[in-house]
Amino acid sequence: MRKLAAGNWKMNGTAASLSEVAALLAAHPAPACDMLLCPPATLIARMADLAKGSALHVGGQDCHAKASGAHTGDLSAAMLADAGASHVILGHSERRTDHRETDAQVLAKAEAAQVAGLVAIICIGETEAERDAGRTLDVIGTQLAGSVPQGSRAETLVVAYEPVWAIGTGRTPTIAEIAEVHAFLLARLTARIGAEAAGVQLLYGGSVKPSNAAEIFAVPHVDGALVGGASLKAADFGAIVAALAAA
Repeated sequence: MRKLAAGNWKMNGTAASLSEVAALLAAHPAPACDMLLCPPATLIARMADLAKGSALHVGGQDCHAKASGAHTGDLSAAMLADAGASHVILGHSERRTDHRETDAQVLAKAEAAQVAGLVAIICIGETEAERDAGRTLDVIGTQLAGSVPQGSRAETLVVAYEPVWAIGTGRTPTIAEIAEVHAFLLARLTARIGAEAAGVQLLYGGSVKPSNAAEIFAVPHVDGALVGGASLKAADFGAIVAALAAA
C-alpha cells in the first residue's frame, strides 16, 4: 500500500499561495508516497491545473450529501470532481463542532462522494474530556460505525484519526496511544468492510510537523498523515512528505 501525505488548508489560501504548491512540486516531483492538498474551494480548479501530470492530488474540504438542488453555498461531490478534485475530507472535527454535523450526515456525504468517484477521507477523533474519561475507543468506534459506508472499498475510503485536543495545539498523543487507536481502527474496519480494510489508508492527524513526523510514521498501521498548518508551506509539508517516503 502506498502511503499518503494529505494537507488540509482549511480557510487559508489565495491565488498567491499557489507559489507554495509550485515549490512543493519542484522539490518533490516523484515522491515514494502519495501527496494530496485540500485547499479552499476557490482554489481547487487552479491547483488541479497546476498539479496536472504531477504526483500531487487535489481534494475538497467538504461536500453536500445531495447531488444538486436548492442548497445555497454548498457544493456537491460531482462539482468537486468536475473542478479536478480526487478526494474530499468529511467529518472533520471542526465541521462536527462548528456545524453540528452528525455521524449520519457524514455517512450520507461519504456515500455521495463515493458515487461521484471521489475518495472519502472520513475524520474521527475524541475530545480531551472523552480521553480523560477513558472513552477514546468507544467514541471513535461509534464514529467509525456511523460514518463509514458499508460497501466502501480500499480505493474509495481513507480514515483519518485526529484527536480533537491535538489539532493545532502542538500536543500529540504518545506513540503507544496512537498505536492503540490505529490497531483498533483496522480491527473495526475489518469487521465492517472485510478484507478491503487491509488496503484502506489510515492517517494520523493532530499537530503533525517535521520534527515529529518520522516517529509517528514508524507506528504500525499509520499509513500517512492529515496535516493542517504545516501543509501551507512547501518546506514544512515537503519535510513531512520526505519523512513518510522514507518510512
